[in-house]
Amino acid sequence: AKRNRRLRQVSAASTESPNDARRWTQVLARYRQPSYRRGLFEIAVTVVPLVGLWLLAWVTLDVGYWLALPLALASGVFVVRLFMIQHDCSHGSFVRHRVANDWIGRVASVVTMTPYGFWQRTHSVHHASSGNLDRRGMGDIDTLTVAEYRARSVWGRLRYRLYRHPLVMFGIGPAYLFLLQHRLPVGLMRGNGWWPWVSTMATNAAIATVAGGLIWLIGYKAFLLVHLPVAIVAASIGVWLFYVQHQFEETTWAKEGNWNALDAALHGSSHYDLPAFLRWITANIGMHHLHHLSSRIPYYRLPRILRDHPELRAVGRLTLLDS
Repeated sequence: AKRNRRLRQVSAASTESPNDARRWTQVLARYRQPSYRRGLFEIAVTVVPLVGLWLLAWVTLDVGYWLALPLALASGVFVVRLFMIQHDCSHGSFVRHRVANDWIGRVASVVTMTPYGFWQRTHSVHHASSGNLDRRGMGDIDTLTVAEYRARSVWGRLRYRLYRHPLVMFGIGPAYLFLLQHRLPVGLMRGNGWWPWVSTMATNAAIATVAGGLIWLIGYKAFLLVHLPVAIVAASIGVWLFYVQHQFEETTWAKEGNWNALDAALHGSSHYDLPAFLRWITANIGMHHLHHLSSRIPYYRLPRILRDHPELRAVGRLTLLDS
């Protein structure tokens, strides 16, 4: 009976246009089913390899950095996956209860170095304004129209081009963002009271405690040799993913009067169609058009949507080679 009901739902949805964002939100609502069992499994298959690779990197320092560094970088990739768990927690979609989501997210934020409360608020602004030319500036990557770029001075154009240079966007910028900028809730205090400050300082204190304990156990040199590459590669991959999710050739931007949240969600977010392992390690975040249409769907249920509704695969599709 369940199978027949599901087939009827799939059949009904298949008659809808893949570009009809409003109808798709109704279809996707059926997939909002977070599970504690699946959530615990996702935490285990993320945290165990992360910790194991980190410890192996430390143990192999005496063998040679040529072996320790790749292990540290691999550990950093699992930090990206942990960040996706934190991301779902911020939407209240990873497990069923809000308090559990929040505490899982807060614990994860110590490893990802991204204050949970601070990031949750900026990310909610991103979801509420993505693709809106009149509401840029928080939780997104700075983007100018051609007219805005041409109106800038020579120095202003140069600064924008430097900001967008790959070495800055995916190298220096992510390191600065996660290691330094996330330590202070600059620009978020107005209208939000002291909560962003409290959240950020609590995360900083937890990071300092964990880092201090590890330095006491293994020494500051070993800690930096292992964990600095972990943090940098995780930050760079995270920014890269965020970039290609919204900065692609056919993405949608509009002024406030012409902007529609659902259309912007479906057509302003890419389907980053990655190979299977990369899709798993990034926790399906590449299915970003689905996530923006219904952010309460757990990331571990997104692949089922594309299996049930293959017409959504082509919407905003971006391959690894394209990116």
